[in-house]
Amino acid sequence: MSRIGKNPVPIPDKVSIDIQGLSITVKGPKGELKRVMPSGVNFDKTDQEVIVSPSTSKRFSRERFGLCRTLISNMVQGVSEGFTKKLEIVGVGSRAQVKGKNLVVSAGYSHPIEMVPPDGITYKVESNTNVIVSGIDKEVVGNEAAKIRSIRPPEPYKGKGIKYHDERIIRKAGKSGKK
Repeated sequence: MSRIGKNPVPIPDKVSIDIQGLSITVKGPKGELKRVMPSGVNFDKTDQEVIVSPSTSKRFSRERFGLCRTLISNMVQGVSEGFTKKLEIVGVGSRAQVKGKNLVVSAGYSHPIEMVPPDGITYKVESNTNVIVSGIDKEVVGNEAAKIRSIRPPEPYKGKGIKYHDERIIRKAGKSGKK
């Protein structure tokens, strides 16, 4: 049995959850999220929490109920607080800026790369080298941050490129000269 799945999901005051079969809708101060959960899972909603349990003792149900609990928890946190990912751009001449809603990244290529945000995602740039991706859906925020990082991943010799704020780049030794 999943240790995470056994824990109930607390519902904050300003958040409402509507469960209809396998479709779950979570509404809160920041917006609304909808998701269809996989089969084999039961949902029990009380005033203060949602309890997720497997519908049968088969392996398929036991595998899914921890996932469903985490997905509901992320939806509740997203509509109440939101999610952010911070990225840093390292390198001479590399920078980012926001034009309208789009993010324009200059990362050493012959042309700047323009990123168009999906619905519910906002870009913010601090001091030309720090990019903040924010939104209410954790999955979409993480995917957008990964797309920005993939423009120029950090290289292991000098550490130049786009990296997550808390990412640690393992450095390699360069060539050794003649002795």
